[in-house]
Amino acid sequence: MKLLLFCSFLVISCHGNSKPDSPHFTSIFSFGDSFADTGNLVVLATPVLKDIWIDMPPYGETFFRHPTGRCSDGRLVLDFLAQNFSLPLVPPYLEHNSSFEQGANFAVAGATALDFAFFVNNNLSSPFMFNGSLSVQLGWFADLKPSLCKSYEECQEYFRTSLFIVGEFGANDYAFMMFGGKTLEQVYGYVSMVIETICAAAESLIKQGAKTVVVPGIWPDGCTPANLAQNTSRPIEDYEPETGCLKDLNDLSRYHNSKLLKAVKKLQQKYSHVRLINVDYYQPIMDFVRTPHSFGFIDTPLRVCCGNGTNQYNVNLTEVCAMPGVGSCENPLEYVNWDGVHLTEAAYHHIAQGWLTGPYAEPPILNSVDN
Repeated sequence: MKLLLFCSFLVISCHGNSKPDSPHFTSIFSFGDSFADTGNLVVLATPVLKDIWIDMPPYGETFFRHPTGRCSDGRLVLDFLAQNFSLPLVPPYLEHNSSFEQGANFAVAGATALDFAFFVNNNLSSPFMFNGSLSVQLGWFADLKPSLCKSYEECQEYFRTSLFIVGEFGANDYAFMMFGGKTLEQVYGYVSMVIETICAAAESLIKQGAKTVVVPGIWPDGCTPANLAQNTSRPIEDYEPETGCLKDLNDLSRYHNSKLLKAVKKLQQKYSHVRLINVDYYQPIMDFVRTPHSFGFIDTPLRVCCGNGTNQYNVNLTEVCAMPGVGSCENPLEYVNWDGVHLTEAAYHHIAQGWLTGPYAEPPILNSVDN
């Protein structure tokens, strides 16, 4: 089975009952992949790639009116969270000309939970794979921390009012594994390792002073239009009749999410003074696909806005978004998916609202903040 990797151009919670002791978040620190990257991959890729499609129009056209390194037409969930708390949009860490006093974004498109060495040693790496794994992002955070706080006590106080977001991670791990020749059944054997790595990262941040940690699950990969476009010859019984998504890939996403939830609940028991929030990408996307009109989307929710395909998904893997001759739809607000892998600003906005007030978070982030 073929599976599209992290960014089209390269193929190219956790739960607590305690109340916080601060009325609002004063900074956001984000770790993740292309669903959260606001420019780090562009910095990494510029020295080695001639064409970086996410850094070309029409990326960024909806809100910013120019490309920003985000894999979307506009803002991401992270941007909406920052705006909700009256914080500046979280700057990408690798753009060192920014101020990070109110947060930093370490997310890199294509990032994995497992270390880069794991993929190299198992002959699973791709020539387009950049070393922006979770451990690398944690290293960047460690490098930044002395500029924010000097002592253990000072860091504990500084991060007490910070919002930490760890993920999502996992989707790229599984994509690289299958791209490298692992069967879906073999990939299941690595899920526990991925979950352990995510939770170890969350625990590391808690030990450094984090008091509010958001841990997202992964999206329904069987509903990713690029994956669907690569598997058009599969029998009808491989698809969910209600959604048209691939059953087996969605099963893997659900399995990952269920194990992640159990693991982080266990972590919550260990650190009862910390607020761990379970947030969801899977359910909102399933809701968009099942009832698109409820969210203002077109009645073909698996069709992408920016593409040049002749199939029902408007996906052509050799002519991806921002390539010459590939345009975007007239109104991205009506589409769930932007480029075959990543979502539109409109979809991210609905997800962000679901994280803030429910139903896509337990507990909702705003319920965790004294007003």
